[in-house]
Amino acid sequence: MAFIDYYKVLGLDKNASQEDIKKAYRKLARKLHPDLNPNDQAAKQKFQQVNEANEVLSDPEKRKKYDQYGEHWQHADEIEARQRQQQQYQQQGRGGAGGFGNAGGWQTYSGDFGDFAGAGDDRFSDFFESLFGQQAAGSRGGRAQAFRGQDINAELPLPLREAAATHKQTFTVNGKQVRITIPAGVANGQKIKLKGYGGPGANGGPAGDLYITFIIEDDPNFKRLGDDLYTDVTIDLYTAVLGGEVTVQTLNGQVKLKVKPGTQPGEKVRLKGKGFPVYKEENRHGDLFVSYQVTLPTALTERQKELFEQLKASHS
Repeated sequence: MAFIDYYKVLGLDKNASQEDIKKAYRKLARKLHPDLNPNDQAAKQKFQQVNEANEVLSDPEKRKKYDQYGEHWQHADEIEARQRQQQQYQQQGRGGAGGFGNAGGWQTYSGDFGDFAGAGDDRFSDFFESLFGQQAAGSRGGRAQAFRGQDINAELPLPLREAAATHKQTFTVNGKQVRITIPAGVANGQKIKLKGYGGPGANGGPAGDLYITFIIEDDPNFKRLGDDLYTDVTIDLYTAVLGGEVTVQTLNGQVKLKVKPGTQPGEKVRLKGKGFPVYKEENRHGDLFVSYQVTLPTALTERQKELFEQLKASHS
């Protein structure tokens, strides 16, 4: 697999801040989302690369390994462990434990090796493998060590109204099509794990996992707090003073709401069960809170002004 420069994928350089990475990812993820490019294979591939790049570069520890080891960053821990083993072996050779050498370097040993001599020196193999692990065995023709694939973290933007209904979405990740059912009521920042849908393993190792974080987008009409929704509705002065009816938009259509006389600006009423669905609890919803915004009349006629003056005088 060709090496992918994650910085170039996001259109950034290596000095980019975490905030730069976050902004670049969100911009590209929205632009390349498969739902907006249903028949564009190039966009799907690019979307996958953008998610992979964000998964690595948004994590300071992974980014450090990537900057140091490049395409081999996933195996950084194994590489460093082997380097430590090699250093330990070299120190032993310079006069460390076991009498394999002295301060001047390797000693020549011409005595009787007994069972170590000749063909099929398995005990030598065991000795080197204990020092160098699978690296030594691999260099002598043994089986290469298997590595688990990298986990992938991706963000899935969802409009509020989509998050309020159970629905299916399909993704392409590492060449595999993944179809998931998103239950109604999913929360902003909620994360799910899809086992085995991350990066491929190496040398027969298992694939990593895919973690999807839901990002619930703001809605122009509703604000969500937990399972409750908040909305504003505008009424005129006459309805506020005298009472009447007003039409209120909910997630499931419009309802008529009675306005009591003397309603104050900013006053709230609760519509029970008209809020957001409760996650994985069928037929349960939060509440919808409606806040009244009162508009004042403008461009009054002289007669209307007189009537207001009379009203003012009657309350003085």
